[in-house]
Amino acid sequence: MEFILNTIFWTLAFYGLFEIVKNIIYISTYTNFKSDGIYLIIATKNQEDKIEGFLRSTLFKLLYGREEYLKNVIVADLKSADNTKEIAKKLSEEYECLKVLSWKECKEIMDSVDET
Repeated sequence: MEFILNTIFWTLAFYGLFEIVKNIIYISTYTNFKSDGIYLIIATKNQEDKIEGFLRSTLFKLLYGREEYLKNVIVADLKSADNTKEIAKKLSEEYECLKVLSWKECKEIMDSVDET
């Protein structure tokens, strides 16, 4: 039963990740959004048991794959009550492209992107 629930969870997580990347590509292609790379934003809450493995595998695929257009990976913490944010911050010390922000900080950065 746990395997089925984990499979469903990760399927939904990857679907959400795919949708975010798809929207970023759409915005950068069909709007005035100007960027010199793609920023991957991962929103998370209370995932201390899974966040390190997920981020390590995602960063490995992105850094050592063929995605040279990727600029940064941003983990937006949605006020986790556990150690999710601390674990992600520790990983950000290892990976220069990983940034850990609150959702409010992430939204402020997105709102301040120059559209010209």
